[in-house]
Amino acid sequence: MSSLAVLHASQLVTLAGPNRPRTGTGLSELGIIRDGGMLVRHGKIERIGSSDEIEKNVADAEIVDARGRVVMPGFVDAHTHLVFAGNRLDDFERRARGETYEQIAKAGGGIWSTVEKTRAASELDLLAQAKKHANWFLRCGTTTAEAKSGYGLTVEDELKILGVIRQLKEAVRLEIVPTFLGAHAVPREFSPDEYLGVVVTEMLPRVAAEKLAEFCDVFCEPGYFDIDQSHKILSTAKNLGLSLRGHVDQLTNSGGAKLLAQLNATTADHLEQTDEQGIAALKRANVQPVLLPGSVYALGSSRYPRAREMIETGLAVVLATDFNPGSSPTPSMPMVLSLACTQMKMSPAEAITASTVNAAYSVNRGDKIGSLEPGKLANFVLFDCEDYRELGYWFGMPQTHAVYVRGDCVLNSSRI
Repeated sequence: MSSLAVLHASQLVTLAGPNRPRTGTGLSELGIIRDGGMLVRHGKIERIGSSDEIEKNVADAEIVDARGRVVMPGFVDAHTHLVFAGNRLDDFERRARGETYEQIAKAGGGIWSTVEKTRAASELDLLAQAKKHANWFLRCGTTTAEAKSGYGLTVEDELKILGVIRQLKEAVRLEIVPTFLGAHAVPREFSPDEYLGVVVTEMLPRVAAEKLAEFCDVFCEPGYFDIDQSHKILSTAKNLGLSLRGHVDQLTNSGGAKLLAQLNATTADHLEQTDEQGIAALKRANVQPVLLPGSVYALGSSRYPRAREMIETGLAVVLATDFNPGSSPTPSMPMVLSLACTQMKMSPAEAITASTVNAAYSVNRGDKIGSLEPGKLANFVLFDCEDYRELGYWFGMPQTHAVYVRGDCVLNSSRI
């Protein structure tokens, strides 16, 4: 049906507010309507309000009874590595034995092991595994996910991954934002300078010309791409019309946050090692920090990003999963909410905002998704709980009841 009326939500978490990312106390303003209702027509939200108000306009609408459930925008996962082949179970076991990320990488594990598997996989194989991953995201209540390349590290293999991402956008109901991450690591067959040249002169021009990505990302860390190399890659991408993101200050405080501020990037991601100077630089440039506590947890670290300091500085914080086979093998935004609250001392309300409307702005879609407001796409989720705080409180179990993308029910737990 073209019309849908969602009625009697215990909490309709609208996140209605100003047309910009939320900062400071605005992170805690969720715009909750109790016994809330929402009218959807032709895939967009037409009206929100009390159920009594909405019921006056539902003569031709399919009724969704949300009694006893939270209704809120679908999560927007702003940092994922969605397309890859295989897994990294050996890395997982080695970390359990006490080896570090760097030790595993030097021994042939880490990013390189996934690169080998991904290079060997066909597009059909990669697409099949990516479809499976996309379904995991939907089951966790995510309706939009950013997706990076980065496990090919040759011109053809990076284009292959981005091509799979393009196919995936047509094959699944999870909405996808493509990012080019050719500068994820230096492949063994190149010196760092040789590979830098390939990224800048061969990969980026083709990605831009074929419109395969909206963003360019780089892993800015010693041993991967240093500040000067990262600057050259991101500057080239910017000149080609791509927006900028970056993996920065994850393993060392090497100045990555300051670099992304200098380049007016859209986001700076990870930031586990970023100090007060880096935080201040991000604030001056209005760069959104994308925090990835699932990665810290999975690596067995205790150094989480300084979320409270970032919020108090006035940054529009974002939460994301960093879904990948090595350092954060989870598609679960509810698990990330739990980590944000318990490990980074974000409030449940701040975590909800950071994973919906703020995340939507960080992928340049804040005008279309991330909140439940008239005119926006009807991407929303019904959760089997009566209070939004339960999403981070009951961790390690699914509470997703139904997921809607553009007004269509794409997942219902009663049918699984």
